[in-house]
Amino acid sequence: MSSLANKPSISLSRIAIHAVLIFACLLYLVPLVVMLLTSFKTPQDISSGNLLSWPTVVTSIGWVKAWATVDGYFWNSIKITVPAVLISTAIGALNGYVLSMWRFRGSQLFFGLLLFGCFLPFQTVLLPASFTLGKMGLASTTTGLVIVHIVYGLAFTTLFFRNYYVSIPDALVKAARLDGAGFFTIFMKIILPMSTPIIMVCLIWQSTQIWNDFLFGVVFSSGDSQPITVALNNLVNTSTGAKEYNVDMAAAMIAGLPTLLVYIVAGKYFVRGLTAGAVKG
Repeated sequence: MSSLANKPSISLSRIAIHAVLIFACLLYLVPLVVMLLTSFKTPQDISSGNLLSWPTVVTSIGWVKAWATVDGYFWNSIKITVPAVLISTAIGALNGYVLSMWRFRGSQLFFGLLLFGCFLPFQTVLLPASFTLGKMGLASTTTGLVIVHIVYGLAFTTLFFRNYYVSIPDALVKAARLDGAGFFTIFMKIILPMSTPIIMVCLIWQSTQIWNDFLFGVVFSSGDSQPITVALNNLVNTSTGAKEYNVDMAAAMIAGLPTLLVYIVAGKYFVRGLTAGAVKG
């Protein structure tokens, strides 16, 4: 009888929780809905209508103009993000493998010092990075931005992989070493195939950080080498004449679509990879 009496309260609590979650989701999605609707409106429709109103005339002219303005910078961001993500993830995996399974004298101190990179604000590395890129002849280039993002991201990728690999039993590696497997054989044949969740975490993390970066982009690039975040800022702040909000909103949507796609494709691995190794590490 007591269990039956508790059922209505449990049901009501679940309804209340779901109602709060749905309200939070709707509230969070309002800016996205406004952006999407505005991007398909005409300037006249924007000036005379409500922000959440459906377009009187659905038009893609805003998207066409936005793409014509930011297409080159969009591909710049692709050229910067893809190699920086892949290289920083690969080096981070190797670092995490060494620091968790091939420990050497001072490895814990090295790992502790490396973690300082996770807490350094972007602003602290601007001057030394600018000096280094200038000496290398890579100032104001996409290659220079790739190098900056690789170096800055290594602390995070190493941390992720190290914490993941400490959850793998040491006996597995010891058995492989007894069978004659070497450093790279163990890494490529045993460790790497088990690393899919944490690889996805690093891909999502690095892709989001690098694609959405504005500070490094505006400081270390100029002209045709700028990423899309800088181009989007220039589009919004330097337009002359009547303000074309449909173009601005379409450009913002274009800038946000790649990271959204990454989360849709690989998001299910994110929490799984982050929590792996939490107990043992």
